[in-house]
Amino acid sequence: MQSEIKKIIIVGGGSAGWLTAGLIAAKHIKNSAANTLTNSVSITVIESPNIPTIGVGEGTWPSMRETLKTIGINEADLFTQCDASFKQASKFVHWENAPGTCDINHSAASAYFHPFSLPSGTTKLDLASYIGEQYSNSSQAQTFAQHVCFQSVLCEQNLAPKQITHKAYDYVANYGYHLNATKFAQLLKDHCLNKLGVEYLSSHITQINNDVEGDIASVTTDSVGIVAGDLFIDCSGAQSLLLAKHYQIPFCSKKSVLFNDSALAVQIPYDDDDAVIASSTVSTAQTAGWIWDIGLQSRRGVGHVYSSQHITDEKAEEELIEYIKSSTSAKQRQSLSIRKLSFEPGYYEKFWHRNCVAVGMSAGFIEPLEASALAMIEQAAKMISEQLPANKQTMKITAKRFNEKFSQHWQQIIEFLKLHYVLSKREDSSYWLANKESSSIPQSLHEMLELWQFQTPSSYDITQSTPLFPAASYQYVLYGMNFKTQPIRTANRDTKAIQRLLLDVQNKRQHLAKAMGSNRELINKIKQFGLSQI
Repeated sequence: MQSEIKKIIIVGGGSAGWLTAGLIAAKHIKNSAANTLTNSVSITVIESPNIPTIGVGEGTWPSMRETLKTIGINEADLFTQCDASFKQASKFVHWENAPGTCDINHSAASAYFHPFSLPSGTTKLDLASYIGEQYSNSSQAQTFAQHVCFQSVLCEQNLAPKQITHKAYDYVANYGYHLNATKFAQLLKDHCLNKLGVEYLSSHITQINNDVEGDIASVTTDSVGIVAGDLFIDCSGAQSLLLAKHYQIPFCSKKSVLFNDSALAVQIPYDDDDAVIASSTVSTAQTAGWIWDIGLQSRRGVGHVYSSQHITDEKAEEELIEYIKSSTSAKQRQSLSIRKLSFEPGYYEKFWHRNCVAVGMSAGFIEPLEASALAMIEQAAKMISEQLPANKQTMKITAKRFNEKFSQHWQQIIEFLKLHYVLSKREDSSYWLANKESSSIPQSLHEMLELWQFQTPSSYDITQSTPLFPAASYQYVLYGMNFKTQPIRTANRDTKAIQRLLLDVQNKRQHLAKAMGSNRELINKIKQFGLSQI
C-alpha cells in the first residue's frame, strides 16, 4: 500500500495560503449539496504571528470571480469587508512615448487600455488586420481597444461592469477586483475556518523534519510542538521556507530580461467620500520604471516599480511624489508613509519537489505589471485541488505535470511583460534603451515580433493549451502601442461583416455610456442592498 495523502499542511497564510486552503477544502472537505463536512482529507494552515503579510497585491483578474464562487464567498462581502472595487482593465500611460514627445505618426491618445473583455467577434473575424490596413497611414481617431471592444468606454468613464439587478458574479462587461489584500486574506481565513472545516495554528515553525526517504514528515513549531503531514504546501512568501530554504531548489533569476527589482508603495486616502473610483489599474511609465495607481473605496494604492540599476531610491521617490502631487491636495500628502520593497525577479527551477509544493511568492515573483501574482496563486491552488494525488506514488506524476505547466506559465508572463517594454519608443533614459537591446529579449519573443510584422497575433502563437494570456491580450498591447502589421490580405475576407461588427461596438459603447452607473454608485448600492445569489 502506498502512503495515502490524507493530511495537508499549508505553511503560511495571506492570500496564497487561504486561497489554497479554500479551493482544496471546497472540493475535498465541503459537500456543497448536503452542506456538510467530510473527512476525506484534513487541511491545517500554520501561520506565524511574527510575519506580517506584504499586502500590496491589490489587483485580480476576472478568474477571481469563479475562484470565490467555488470557495463559497458572498461577492457582496468583498465590498463590505475588503474595501473592494471593480477592475475592468489595465491602463497604460506614456508607455509608447515620454510626455511631451513630438511624433507626427503618434496616436492622439497618450494612453491605451488592455480590457478584460475580448475583442468582439475575435474567434470569427480578424479585426486587427482590417483596422491596421485602414489606419496604417494616418493618425487614429480611436485606439485599438476603442475600435474592437465596447468595454473600453466603461474604463474611460470609470463606469461599473454590471448593475444592481445582476446576480452575484454575473456581468455586462468582464471584470476582476481591486481590493485591500490584508482584509481579503482575513475574509478568506474566516470563511475557511467557519465554513470549510480548515484547521488553524498560529505558530512559528522552528524546524522542518524529513523522513528516511527525504520527504517532509513534519514541522516543529514553537507553541504546539510537532505537526505531521502527507503533503506540505509552501505559502511562506518570499522566504520560501520549504522549497528554497529547506530543499535548496535553485532560483532562476530573470533580472537580465525584466530589470525592475524595487518598489516604493504608499496609501493615499480620498479627500472626498464620493471621490471617483477608477475602473482600471493605471500604469504610468517613468524614466526607469512605472507607477501603479489602484482605486479602492476609501483610498488609492500607489507605488513606483523601478530598476535599482538605473535609478537611485531617492530619485525614484522624487518621481513618485511628483506623480502624487498632480492628483492630491497638500492636506492629503501631509500624513503619507512611503515604504520600500525589494525583490529578485524570477522563479524556482521546480515548484513541486517530493511532497512539497510552493504557491505564491514562495514559488517566484515577477514585477506587478498586469497583476499576475494573485492569478498565479489561483492557477496553482486550482491545479493542486483538482489533481490532488491519492498517494505518494502518483504524486510524482502530478508533480512532474505541475512543474511543466508552471514553467510554461512563468515563461509566458515574462515574455508578455517584456513585450510592453520592447514596443516602447521612449529614449529618455538608459533604462528604456536597455530594455530594447536584443540581448535582453527572449528568443521566442524575437520570433513573434518578426512574425507579427506580417500577421496579427493568434492562438497559433501560443504553445500551451491553457495560456494565462490569450492572443487578444497581445493584440491589445501591440496595437495599443501602435505596432504596425502589414498582413497578406486573404481572398475570403468578409469586409462588410467586419464593418457591421465594428459599428455594433460603437453602438454598444454609446448605449453603455448612458446605461451604466459609476463604480462608486454601484458599490454603495451593493453595500446597502447586497447582491442576489440566485
